[in-house]
Amino acid sequence: MRVVIAEDNALLREGLVLLLTSAGHEVVAVAGSGPEVLPALLEHRPDVAVLDVRMPPGFRDEGLRAALEAREKIPGLPVLVLSQYVEESYAAELLGVGASGVGYLLKDRIGRVDEFLDALDRVAAGGTALDPEVVTELLTRRRNSPLDSLTPREREVLKLMAEGHDNTTIAGTLVVTERAVSKHIGNVFLKLSLPPSDSGHRRVLAVLAYLRNV
Repeated sequence: MRVVIAEDNALLREGLVLLLTSAGHEVVAVAGSGPEVLPALLEHRPDVAVLDVRMPPGFRDEGLRAALEAREKIPGLPVLVLSQYVEESYAAELLGVGASGVGYLLKDRIGRVDEFLDALDRVAAGGTALDPEVVTELLTRRRNSPLDSLTPREREVLKLMAEGHDNTTIAGTLVVTERAVSKHIGNVFLKLSLPPSDSGHRRVLAVLAYLRNV
């Protein structure tokens, strides 16, 4: 898999390069500042881009802006955005332009190598990967909404769905059968008035759209 990395912290940037190359991926370009990102993406058109949200010169949202602009110029470009903290507005803006091939992870997640690489693979394949802490914040801050009608198990299933996991993974995580997971998902869609779908990332998009707008 061909990857472009945009990260201003040299130590973290080189760590990502080493991690990805050790996993068998090809890092075709690295960028250390905001203005370098878009040209690198347009030149190399990678299978996936890994971008820090805040980069020089302003350390505001240069990486996010580059990701959004790149997806306008290269429709469907898979982008995995990294952030130091939970920034719900960044996640919402990134997802707002279409969440196919989009991920938003906290940088701490990189240290959990298997989780990080799994998220990268999901995003590159056109799926969605949201950091569990982001999903938790989205769920817990909702009050007086249809989310309140979900059982604890249904909320667990919804959380894992929003992170981008398929039924098999959810079943393994919760130690239940896939049939039970399908039943819980059906209940979630019914209670949230969401259209059912057999497509993994389409149902995630529906859930995320609901979480952003209720």
